[in-house]
Amino acid sequence: MSEKILFVDDEPAALDGYKRILHRDFDVDTATGGDEGLNSVREHGPYAVVISDMQMPGMNGAQFLARVRQETPDTIRMLLTGHADVKSAIDAVNEGNIFRFLTKPCDKDALGKAITTGLVQYRLTLAEKELLENTLMGSIKVLTDVLSASSPEAFGRSLRITRCVRHMATKCQLPDPWRFEAAAMLSQLGCVTLDGELIQNAYLGKELSAEDRTRFEAHPQVAKELLGNIPRLEGIAWMISQQLGHEHLRKPPERVVSAPEVLLGARILRLAVAFDNLRLKGMSETEAFQAMQRTVGPADRGLVDLLEDLRAEDSAMQLKKVATPKLQIGMILQQEIRNRAGILVVGRGQEVTHALLIKLNNFARTGAIDKEVMVLVPA
Repeated sequence: MSEKILFVDDEPAALDGYKRILHRDFDVDTATGGDEGLNSVREHGPYAVVISDMQMPGMNGAQFLARVRQETPDTIRMLLTGHADVKSAIDAVNEGNIFRFLTKPCDKDALGKAITTGLVQYRLTLAEKELLENTLMGSIKVLTDVLSASSPEAFGRSLRITRCVRHMATKCQLPDPWRFEAAAMLSQLGCVTLDGELIQNAYLGKELSAEDRTRFEAHPQVAKELLGNIPRLEGIAWMISQQLGHEHLRKPPERVVSAPEVLLGARILRLAVAFDNLRLKGMSETEAFQAMQRTVGPADRGLVDLLEDLRAEDSAMQLKKVATPKLQIGMILQQEIRNRAGILVVGRGQEVTHALLIKLNNFARTGAIDKEVMVLVPA
């Protein structure tokens, strides 16, 4: 599919002119005014480049492009105006992070050159973003494999929390959802510093000594510090650090990019952790959902409501007993796996990964674990 360009102006004749002179070289859409432009972005986007007139009734070009930036941050935004005063330029740059500031009348060659430059920038932005995400996700996978090997209880919990966070983030249509899943996957990373018995007792809500309680409640901050040296994970680390709090969430530090989304992500993670706490106490998903509806504040009630259809994610899965050598990546364990000494090897709810397959096959080969296990498999 070709990269699309959107022109927004309150004058239909101007829009017809742009489409007429550029249609052979670019895939051009048009919208009359800011409201119609936002509808186009939502219904027909994403657009590689959006070019807006400045002087429009209701919502001017700077305001419109600022909204476009919120909706689709990767889109390259340009402002086209016949009133190139200093204030308009400052507003446009500050509010919409404008890539180019063009003046009317703008001939075909100048306009085509600006669009071509914008398309190049758009491709570079997407390529850098893809590279960054792949690199970070590779680092995150290494960290989660370490957590899986060192603390099966913590890793199993991180997977359950991730399932809730993924569900809510998808329902909220959050941008860059990988960030919120990464925060959930790494939410228990700080537990690598704790012994297994303490982790299990804390998860089950058992009485802890004051010292053990302090040690356990420090694990989100430990995870934040462990992630602090990895560039671009500042927002993820901050979300993780907020997971156990009961007080009102404060605004993230200025250095954390996309602060509004990160703040919402922290609320979602906190609710997912609370939901899993109720499940660990023996409640069904329906009972846990109803309990949270009764206890959360008004600000979070809408997010909790998103958990109502969480069970629908399992509707395409079947419960089966599978021989350990026949386990496959993507299956979900529906029982704890312990060795002959009763030590937990893998927690219930853990998704089978390549690293886990190797681990279980090694245990099964020596007869240290049962040869069959209950799992959820795709229907």
